Amino acid sequence: MSLRLFDLTGKVAFVTGSARGLGFAMGRGLARCGATVVLNDIDEGRLAGAVKSVRDEGLKCDGVVFDVTDEAAVAEGIAEVNARHGSVDILLNNAGINIRYPLEDFPYDEWKKVLDVNLNAAFLVTRSVVKGMIARKAGKIVNTCSLTSSVTRPTIAAYTAAKGGIFMLTRSMCIEWAKHNIQANGIGPGFVATEMNTVLVQNPEFDNWVKTRTPAARWATPEDMVGAAIFLSSDASNYVNGHLIYVDGGFTAAM
Repeated sequence: MSLRLFDLTGKVAFVTGSARGLGFAMGRGLARCGATVVLNDIDEGRLAGAVKSVRDEGLKCDGVVFDVTDEAAVAEGIAEVNARHGSVDILLNNAGINIRYPLEDFPYDEWKKVLDVNLNAAFLVTRSVVKGMIARKAGKIVNTCSLTSSVTRPTIAAYTAAKGGIFMLTRSMCIEWAKHNIQANGIGPGFVATEMNTVLVQNPEFDNWVKTRTPAARWATPEDMVGAAIFLSSDASNYVNGHLIYVDGGFTAAM
């Protein structure tokens, strides 16, 4: 297999929730393969730092600040990306949050917030981007799913509902847009040591559970997701559609 299959030179990639963590690592990985990467976040200062970090490597990177849960802001933000760089070739829907409550006590406003960021935002951003892909008869959509797209734990019902939903949204994207030569797939990270999971990483009992339960016997790093992101964004995956690739250290294979 030629490495040219993984060459993203000339492609424009747009990554949501990418000022840090998984989104930043995957966006930088796409840039290292030749793509012009446009990072997005709601935190302007943090996003500026992320863009500078990628540019300091001599890579092509830009940043656009907007709230991916705001329909009007999404439309304006994607129009700005198109005006600066042309239509988006690769869309990586990564923005996500987690809020934990026992299900019987889950506040509805917090429930809605999790669904908005993790699921509804992916719909809004993709709807704005995909029309350009349809017109060009080409496009890659990569959605950050989760172990909790299929399994769950107590207190994360909203997150699980959202991540289960984004996997089925991914499949819906596949069956509606495959005829336009658009591939839509998901990445399912295992337990990743990110800022969002700091409280879990620092909990000795939970840390031990993750390392014992995961065959790889460690937490994932954001960089562990980069290979799957490159594969699903490149010509190497041109006949891969509607799938969820777990990058979980063997977690889903173990009883």
